[in-house]
Amino acid sequence: MLTNIDGDGFDRLRHLHARVIRDTVHLARRVTPDDLARPTPCAGWNLRDLLDHMTAQHHGFAAAAQGCGADPERWKVTGGEYEEAAELVVAAFADVDDADRPFALPEFGAGRTYTARRAIGFHFLDHVVHGWDVAHTLGLPYDPGPDVLDIALPIARGVPDGGSRSAPGSPFAPALATSEDAAPLTRLLAVLGRSADAPC
Repeated sequence: MLTNIDGDGFDRLRHLHARVIRDTVHLARRVTPDDLARPTPCAGWNLRDLLDHMTAQHHGFAAAAQGCGADPERWKVTGGEYEEAAELVVAAFADVDDADRPFALPEFGAGRTYTARRAIGFHFLDHVVHGWDVAHTLGLPYDPGPDVLDIALPIARGVPDGGSRSAPGSPFAPALATSEDAAPLTRLLAVLGRSADAPC
């Protein structure tokens, strides 16, 4: 997964990642205080929970890009300003000068590290899907674009399926069946256990 992304491909991944993250900022600006209690497609999470999680992930991945991701304090959900956290992670990824730089990601296992290309791919995929989660919760359209989906779908297919996805706290539910002629976004969501037709 993403092993062939380096040079211009790595820059393209970061460019698309930045666009996806800023799209989530535009969605977050549409959220009203009354929306925060709405349930989301993330089981057990309302919209406030989801935005807090996304904010914490931005802080954690930015810390990983800066070489201090092994500190669990950097991944804690503490609330905070979503837009500020989003720009923080975009800037941190832009400063990465080597697609093979190790990122410590303790949420994936104590002591585990991943190359920058894989770590940024993880964060990219997560927020393509979370962008849909937020938009769907608000009853808004969501179209990340074919160039984003062309990269996101193969990454999603590389995420292990099975019983672990049914465990509490799993970011993705077990994959759902869908046809190969379905729209790319529908296929992406189905691979990660979300239905594009679920009620808001």
